[in-house]
Amino acid sequence: MNRGAETKEQTAQRFVARSVFVLVFFVLIAASLLARAVHLQVLNKDFLNRQADTRHLRTEKITAHRGSITDRNGEPLAISTPVDSVWINPGELATAVDRVGQLAKVLQLDPEALKRKITRSMDKEFVYLKRHLGPDQAHRVMALKLPGVNVQREYRRYYPSGEVTGHLVGFTNIDDRGQEGLELEFNHWLSGESGAKRVLKDRLGRSVEDVESIRPSRPGQDLRTSIDLRLQYLAYRTLKAAIQRFKADSGSIVMLDVRTGEVLAMVNQPTYNPNDRAQYSAERYRNRAITDIFEPGSSIKPLVVAAALESGDYQPDSMVDTTPGYVIVGPKKIKDSHNLGRISLTTILARSSNVGMTRVAMSLEPEQLWTTMSRFGLGSLTASGFPGESAGLLTHHSHWRPVSQATLSYGYGVSVTPLQLAQAYAVLGSDGIIRPVSLVALDQVSEGERILQPETARAVRRMLEEAVRPGGTGTKASVAGYRIAGKTGTAWKSAVGGYSEDKYFSIFAGLAPASDPRLVAVVVIDEPKGDLYYGSDVAAPVFADVMSESLRLLAVPPDALPANDPLDQMQAMSQ
Repeated sequence: MNRGAETKEQTAQRFVARSVFVLVFFVLIAASLLARAVHLQVLNKDFLNRQADTRHLRTEKITAHRGSITDRNGEPLAISTPVDSVWINPGELATAVDRVGQLAKVLQLDPEALKRKITRSMDKEFVYLKRHLGPDQAHRVMALKLPGVNVQREYRRYYPSGEVTGHLVGFTNIDDRGQEGLELEFNHWLSGESGAKRVLKDRLGRSVEDVESIRPSRPGQDLRTSIDLRLQYLAYRTLKAAIQRFKADSGSIVMLDVRTGEVLAMVNQPTYNPNDRAQYSAERYRNRAITDIFEPGSSIKPLVVAAALESGDYQPDSMVDTTPGYVIVGPKKIKDSHNLGRISLTTILARSSNVGMTRVAMSLEPEQLWTTMSRFGLGSLTASGFPGESAGLLTHHSHWRPVSQATLSYGYGVSVTPLQLAQAYAVLGSDGIIRPVSLVALDQVSEGERILQPETARAVRRMLEEAVRPGGTGTKASVAGYRIAGKTGTAWKSAVGGYSEDKYFSIFAGLAPASDPRLVAVVVIDEPKGDLYYGSDVAAPVFADVMSESLRLLAVPPDALPANDPLDQMQAMSQ
C-alpha cells in the first residue's frame, strides 16, 4: 500500500515538473520572439522598411503629353494618342519561363527569340519587349499575370492630314522626339517634361498604390502654324494631278500671305504619309520647297526689272532695241525666238525677251544689280527656321564675268528655292517691303524692311499684269474676275558638262489680286515629260487653279469685274 502511494506521488511530481519545464520553455520562446519583434519593429525598423521598399516600392516615369500642332484655324495636324508599351524584368520573368510562349503569342513574337532575349538580359531590370500597343493588346498581356511583365503608358504621334502636310509637319521617333519638319524645329516647344512617382507593387510587379509624387509632369505646348489646311489640301490636290498629267519627276507649290509673310500652303510631290514609318526615307520626306534649289529662268526677270527701275535710268515705257534678235556676250550667243525689234521695258517682260533683259542688265552696275537681288533675299536663308533650308546661290558681283551678268538677267547662274522666290515676289506685292517668312501663325505682323520704292514695286506689278494678258507668256495663269500679275519661267536643268536639252523646270510665280495683292504663289514642276514643258503650258494653269479657289475660300473681293455687269458688282460689294 505504502509502495503504491509513493509511486503515484512520484508520478504526480514528475508531471508537475515536466509541465513547469514546458511552460517555462514556451515562456522563454515567447519572450524570445517578443524580444525579436521589439528588436526588429522598434529598435531596427529602418532596416526592415528599407528591405520592404526594395522589394515592393518602385519609381515610375510619368510620360509628358506632347503638344499638338494645328493649322491657323485650329484644325489638328499632329496629335498625341495614349498607347502602352510592354517591358519586363528578365530576372523575375525567368521564374515563369515555361509560360513565355503565351506572352510571345499575345505580342506576336517568336517564342525562341523571346527566350533568348530574356536570358541575354538577366543582368538588367528593365527591357522593352514591344512599344506602342493598343489598349486591348496591352490588357491581354497583363491578363496573363506573369511575374516581371509590366505596362508603361506612353504617347504616339498621329497625323490626321497624312501626306497632305507630311513634308511640312515632319514626324517624331518612337520616343516621341521630333526628327523632321516642324516636329524637329519646335521640339523644345512641343516636348513636355516627364514626371516621376513612387508606387507600391505586388509580387507580380503590378502597381497597386501610388505612394508619393516625386516630380509632376509638364505637358508640351501647342503649336499653331500659319498653314490654312483648306488651301493646303487644295494645293496638294492640284499639284498631284499636275504631276500625274505631265508625268513629272516632282513638284512644289508655295503660297504666302503678302501682308504678313505667313506661309498659307506648302506642298510637294512625291510625298509620304508620316503615319507609316515604312515610308520614312530622305527621298520621300524632304521638303523640296525649302531644301531643293533650281535656276529660276525667266521668273527672275521681274527682279532685274525692279533693279533697272531703281537705277533711275529706266521707266516702264523705256525703249530697248533687241535687233537683230540676238546679242553676243563673250563666248555666248543669247537669242530670242524671233526678232522683236525696238520694244519697251514692259514688252520685254511681257514677251520674256532674253535679248532685251540682257541689254538692260548689262547697262547696270554689277554692284547695283547684285545688291538689289540680295535685298530680295536671294543667296540668304529666309526666317522660316525650317531644318535643312537652303540659302540658294547668288555669287558676289566681284566674281562676275560679263557673261555671268548677262545670264543672271534671265535666270541662269543663280539658284533659289521655291520659298525664296515666293518671298521675293511678295516684296513686289507689298509695295517694296520684305517681311520675314513665318511658318507659325503671327499675332503681330512684322513691319518689315523697305528694299524698293513703292512706285517701283507697283510699276513692276503693272508690267507683270501684261505678261498674263493676251500677247504675254502667262495667259493660262489668268483667273476670271481678278487681275493677276505673274511671270512664267522655263529653265534647262544642269547636267554634266553644261545643260540638258530635254530636261526642264517649269515655273510660274504670281500675285493676286494685282490691284491690292493678298496672295503670292510659286509653282515649280520638275522634268515634265511629253510635248508640253514650258512654264506657260505646265505651271501657269496649276497656278490659275490654285489661286482661283484660294481667293474664293478666303473671300477676297474680285478686282476685274466687267464694268457693265451690275449683278457682279453687287456680289463683289457684298463680299
